[in-house]
Amino acid sequence: MAEAQPARQARGPKTQRRPPSEADQWQAHVTREAALEIGKWLEARGRLHQPVASLSLGDLEAMASNAISRWIVLQSERLHREDWPQEDPIATLLLG
Repeated sequence: MAEAQPARQARGPKTQRRPPSEADQWQAHVTREAALEIGKWLEARGRLHQPVASLSLGDLEAMASNAISRWIVLQSERLHREDWPQEDPIATLLLG
């Protein structure tokens, strides 16, 4: 009986990693900030020893609300720093 051979994976050309763009860096920053806000909410809630699956829909909604709120604050600060055009609908929504 012949021995089983491990499956060979097709090897394509090695792709070079591109340096992260400013947008990638901003997304990573916002993601970290949202994660920190979720962590703060979880710590304030207590019961960190419980698995995430035990969270209620209200808990998940509160986490999402905190993360979205943090995104709005960060995005508003960024728009203000970059002096976005007044006619931009997102800038108008966030900056008033």
